[in-house]
Amino acid sequence: MKQGFDNEKYLKMQSDHIKERIGHFGDKLYLEFGGKLFDDFHASRVLPGFQPDSKLRMLMHLKDEAEIVIVISARDIEKNKVRGDLGITYDVDVLRLREAFMDRGLMVGSVVITHFNGQSSAIAYRERLERMGIAVYYHYTIEGYPTNVALIDSDDGFGRNDYVKTSRPLVVITAPGPGSGKMAVCLSQLYQENKRGVKAGYAKFETFPIWNLPLKHPVNIAYEAATADLNDVNMIDPFHLEAYGKTTVNYNRDIEIFPVLNAIFEGIYGENPYKSPTDMGVNMAGNCICDDDVCCQASKDEIIRRYYTALCNLADGKSSENEVNKIALLMKQAKISTQDRRTTVAAHQRQEQEQCAASAIELADGTIITAHVSALLGSSAALILNALKHLAGIDHSVKLIPQEMIEPIQRTKVELLHGHNPRLHSDETLVALSMLSLHDDNCRRALAAIPQLQGCQGHATEMLSEVDRKIFKKLGIGMTSDPVKKK
Repeated sequence: MKQGFDNEKYLKMQSDHIKERIGHFGDKLYLEFGGKLFDDFHASRVLPGFQPDSKLRMLMHLKDEAEIVIVISARDIEKNKVRGDLGITYDVDVLRLREAFMDRGLMVGSVVITHFNGQSSAIAYRERLERMGIAVYYHYTIEGYPTNVALIDSDDGFGRNDYVKTSRPLVVITAPGPGSGKMAVCLSQLYQENKRGVKAGYAKFETFPIWNLPLKHPVNIAYEAATADLNDVNMIDPFHLEAYGKTTVNYNRDIEIFPVLNAIFEGIYGENPYKSPTDMGVNMAGNCICDDDVCCQASKDEIIRRYYTALCNLADGKSSENEVNKIALLMKQAKISTQDRRTTVAAHQRQEQEQCAASAIELADGTIITAHVSALLGSSAALILNALKHLAGIDHSVKLIPQEMIEPIQRTKVELLHGHNPRLHSDETLVALSMLSLHDDNCRRALAAIPQLQGCQGHATEMLSEVDRKIFKKLGIGMTSDPVKKK
C-alpha cells in the first residue's frame, strides 16, 4: 500500500515534545492520551504508514516514571457500548487494556468510572473489578458541566470526586474510546492535588483533529465521522487565534472546557501556562505527513466506510438517524459519495449481473475481485477464495474446495446443528482450505497469500454475519456493506 505518513520521524518528534512538556511542570504531570494507545487503527487507516502501536512505543521509553489510569464512563457501561474495531464492549476492553499494558511492563494504577450518578451497572462493575484486586474510583456527574465553572471548581464539583491515588510523576490517562471523560479526570486531579499541596500539570496527547491541517482537510473530516455518535465538531480554536493571530483546528469539547482549565490553573499557579486548547496539545502528526494526496484519499475512504457502518448500525437499532445524517453531511463537505468507493460500484454491478447478493474487494495493486452467493458458499466466503486464487496465481476455474467436501459440512450445519443457512461462512471455508492444504499445493499457495489481504478494502451488497465480520477484521480487510439484511 502507498505510504503517506513517516512513522519513524513521528516517533522521534513526538517523543521529544512529550519529554519537553514533562519538564515544564514540577511534581506531577497528568497526560491525557486521546485515541487508542496501542491499537490506533483509525489513525493507521487515514494516515497510511502510521503504526497502530506508535503511542505505546513512545510510552515505553518512560515506563519507569509512568503509571496508567484507565477511564470508563458509567453511561458506556450501562448501554454496553462496543468498540467497533474490535467488536467488544468498553467494560471488557478496560480489562483487555489493563492486561496488555501490564504484559509490557507498564504500571496500571487504577480504573476511574466517570459520569457516575448511581447506575447499578456501574456499581456492579466496580465490585467486579475490586474482587480482582483493582483499585476503582468514582467521578460524579456535575450539573452544568462544562460551563458552570464556579460549581465545577469547588468542593461540590471536582472536590466531590474520589481522589485517585497515584505514585509516579507521569500519570497517563487513557480509555477504551472517546467521550469517556479523560480530560475531566485530569482536571479533577489537578484540583485535588492542589488541595494536597502537590503542584501538578496537564498536557494532552490527541492525534485528531490535527491542529495544523485545514479545518476541512479530509483527515480532520474523517475524525468527525469517527465521532459522529458523540456529535463532536471540529472548530477553529478562537483562543489560539486571539492569542497568536494563527488559525489552528481543535474540537468543540476541548474549546468548551478551556475556561474550566483556565480557572483551575489560575487557582494553582496564579496564571494559566496555556493560552489556548491548542497549546495544551503535543500532537506532531501533521508535521509527519509525507504524501498529502495518499492521506486525503485514505481519509475519504474512511468517511465512506463510517457512513456504511452507521447505516448498518441504524438497521440493527444500534445508532440513530442523527449519526447517519451527520456523516452524510460530512461526505458532502468532502465532496464524495458512496460511488467513490470502487468496491461498492463493483459489488453492485456483480449483483445486477447475477441477480443475487454479491461482494467485491480491491487488492493492493488496484485489482478488483468480485463474487456472488451460491448454493455452496456465502458471498464473503466466495470472495475470499477468489481473492486468494488471484493472489496465488491460481486459475479462477480451479475449485479449491470440492463440492463433495462442502456438502457434508452443510448437512451437519442444517440437520445436526439446526441452522437455517447451509452455505459456508468465511471461517468454515478457511478451515476447509487448511485441511486440504495438507495434500493440495493450490490450497497451500492460497493460504500463503492470506497476509496480502491486509489493508485491502471490500464491500458487500447485504449485511455481513457476525462470523464474516470478525473474519474480515482478523484478515485486516476494511469491509463495508449495504444496510440490507440477509433473506
